Amino acid sequence: MPFNRPSAGILLRLVALLATLSGAGYWALHGRAGWAVLAGLLLAALTVELASYLSRGQRQLADFLLAVQYRDFTQHFDPRQAPPGLRPLYAAFNQLNATFRELRAEKDAQFHYLQTILALLDTGLLAYDATGQVEWVNDAFTQLLALPYLNTLQALQTRHTRLYAAISRATPHHSPVVEITVNRQVLRLLLSVTRFKLRGRDVTLLAVKNVTHTLASTETDAWQKLLRVMTHEIMNSVTPIASLADTLRRHLALIQTAGPSTETPGSSPFDDVAAGLSIIQQRSEGLLRFAQVYRNFSTIATPQLMRVPVQALFQDARTLLEKQFAQQHIRVVITVHPAALAVEADRQLLEQVLINLLLNAIRAVTAAPQPQIQLLAHLDEREQVMLEVIDNGTGIAPDLLESIFIPFFTTDPGGSGIGLSLAQQIMQLHHGSIHVHSEEGAGSRFQLRFP
Repeated sequence: MPFNRPSAGILLRLVALLATLSGAGYWALHGRAGWAVLAGLLLAALTVELASYLSRGQRQLADFLLAVQYRDFTQHFDPRQAPPGLRPLYAAFNQLNATFRELRAEKDAQFHYLQTILALLDTGLLAYDATGQVEWVNDAFTQLLALPYLNTLQALQTRHTRLYAAISRATPHHSPVVEITVNRQVLRLLLSVTRFKLRGRDVTLLAVKNVTHTLASTETDAWQKLLRVMTHEIMNSVTPIASLADTLRRHLALIQTAGPSTETPGSSPFDDVAAGLSIIQQRSEGLLRFAQVYRNFSTIATPQLMRVPVQALFQDARTLLEKQFAQQHIRVVITVHPAALAVEADRQLLEQVLINLLLNAIRAVTAAPQPQIQLLAHLDEREQVMLEVIDNGTGIAPDLLESIFIPFFTTDPGGSGIGLSLAQQIMQLHHGSIHVHSEEGAGSRFQLRFP
């Protein structure tokens, strides 16, 4: 109906005001003062009523907006008790309130769902702002560190000084492992941080993972592999030494009991003793060299990072091994894209890695009809620098791929078995990684990835 609209109500009131005003003027001109006064009072009443009618909707709108400001969506506007012209407005307010309540219910459900998921995690999570004020912490974090509560990050400094220092130094691209003691139990914690902005504020999310058992298992496995290799190397030297020692003992016993008359022409027990002692010396020197190599392997210095142009790095490595390439007629191809690609690394350590990989590649392509080694550098799909050493040599047997990075493991009789292990350790010091893809009889591809 048209009279239910706000505009119709206003129009009727304006018509009434105009009629009353006209009547008041007419009666005043014709000397009917009583009627003129009565019309004036009616005019004032109609004016007040019109003002009240116009402000009623504004008051309701102001009340609604104030409730929205304070997130109070429980109000209900009854259209049945509203003037006909305001009923559509009341219905719109109720619909908006219902929509807001539904959105809040969905938000609360998602929040509780997320809280349930985080409660099931065994990783401690802590969110704090730029001042160190804790905004959120899960139960796994407080239980892991035996904390009743935590309001500020600085509170950790009194309870776990080493942990607080490690958190202060942690960066998004570095995940340190810190060792602390909680309830007389030594824990190794892996720290990971992520920084982001939340409503214009800097917020840090810290994840703490207890890796004590994982590291212990990994270290035990590594030590077992290392001990197997060391045992193999030592037994290879000790067995002939023991055999020679027994032979020399028998020769000396023969000399003591039979005297010099037992010597045969062209042969003397003393000659055998001298030869045996020479072999023992050689094997002993081999054991000493093995120990020296192990000590060098375990004492790599902290890398001195600098900006290293990859093109120059490849050229220097090729120049250093130019003689070996020429002797075996090996074709070396260098490809760097983009040409100005550079990496943050310790140049000397990185050169050592490349040289070890190139020496392995040289040995691998010895029997190839057209030996070729490719040095390739580019950005991977994550915009990380990747250096590759590719050869068309003999490749690596599948059953050996898992062992090539074990210290002192080698299939080369003249090798020390630390080249690839050393390369892996240097890449770990650079927070990078080394991977190998190889096909027996087709060649190998070693990839160095830098963060």
